[in-house]
This record gives sequence, structure tokens and C-alpha cells, in this order.
Amino acid sequence: MVLDRLSPAERIAFVLHDSFAVPFEEIASVVGRSTAAAKKLASRARHKVRGNPVLAPAELDGHRRVVEAFLVAARGGDLDGLLAVLAPDAVRRADAAALPPGGAPELRGAGSVAEQTVLLRARARFARVALVDGVVGVVVAPRGRLLLVLRVTVEDGSVTSYEAIGDPVRLRRLSLAVLDA
Repeated sequence: MVLDRLSPAERIAFVLHDSFAVPFEEIASVVGRSTAAAKKLASRARHKVRGNPVLAPAELDGHRRVVEAFLVAARGGDLDGLLAVLAPDAVRRADAAALPPGGAPELRGAGSVAEQTVLLRARARFARVALVDGVVGVVVAPRGRLLLVLRVTVEDGSVTSYEAIGDPVRLRRLSLAVLDA
């Protein structure tokens, strides 16, 4: 999914070099560019794939742990686990494309947000933690096809809000990147 956002030449350079250790001289001949240009393509692709976190590394790690705990609880349908990670006044917003049938565009309070999240646990099995616009969020991509993104706000070790985005136009505008392990 993140690789789809690279140009074809960037994708080729990145995958051949970083995944298969193909020398840049060979990559240059494949993409029809100089060796230096092939190196630049791979470097640019690496930068795009890893994204630009807007948080300091320690803060990013803390947010990642909170979002991962949220995702584990959501996958397991664990209401108590969700309540433990959600702030008491948590808010969930969703655009029309991300709403479940009969769902409200906005929910307030940890109980309401947790109950709705449990109902959607089938989607959570396709979810992965990722960088969304430079902060820790969630992408849901069954079979590699982007379905929706959760833009998550974490404060003081709790999820204070999240926005479910499913509208294709809005999804294309998001900056998505892989979080390093």
C-alpha cells in the first residue's frame, strides 16, 4: 500500500536494492538512468516509505504502544482493554465512507467509543499501526487495498480521539508510511 505511492522508478530502485541487494549499476540499466540517479531514486523511496514523524522518538514510541494496545483490544473484542486505553471523554469521528450501517458520525465517551469499536472488530484483523501524517495511526487494508485510516490522537498515555477516514479522496491526501520495528 505504501509502495503504491512511489513512482514506478522509485519502487523498482527501492525494492531491488533494499529487498534483493541488487547493485545500483544494474538498477540504473533497468530504470534507464545513471547509477547516481538510481541511488537517488532508492534514497527518495526509502524516505517516503519511512515517513517523517512529527514526534520525538521517545514520544513516538509511547504513542505507538498506546495505539498497539488499542488495536490488540479491538481485534480481540476486549471491551475492558479498550476502556483501559481510551480517555474517559474519548471521541470517535467517522466520515460517511467509514461509518458502519446505522452508525453515528460522532461518538463521545469511552463507553460508547469502545462499544462501537468492539462491533467493528472484523475490520481490525486487517489493521496495522502506521504513520499517518507523521503521527502514529492505523491503516486498514484487506489484501493490501486501503479501506480506511484511523487518525489517532494520544495524550497522557490514552487515546483521546480518533477519526475514521474512508472517503477515497481524503485517503489519497494522507501521508502514510511504515513504522520501523
